[in-house]
Amino acid sequence: MRRLCSAANLPEAYLLKQLLEQAGIEARVFNEHAQGALGEIPFTHAYPEVWLINDADAVRAEELIRTYERTEPSAVTRACPACGEQNPQGFEICWRCGAPIS
Repeated sequence: MRRLCSAANLPEAYLLKQLLEQAGIEARVFNEHAQGALGEIPFTHAYPEVWLINDADAVRAEELIRTYERTEPSAVTRACPACGEQNPQGFEICWRCGAPIS
């Protein structure tokens, strides 16, 4: 096993783990519950960590993480057919009026 990276928070750690697993790289998240120990341990020790099961996957995993970190959020939006409000591409329901976006 090998430590790949620390994540800013638990959702990001699981996002990275899922990204790796989609590429066929087995990974685990550690320090899931370490936030409860803040004050007793340094805050940097409470960050969630992503670990690789197989050391041989390290080079490919590091490249995937670098690509993820360089990726800009999508600026593509869609207009709601009911109210005209712009919604991010992945939304299925308008955040403003609740109408379905097709």
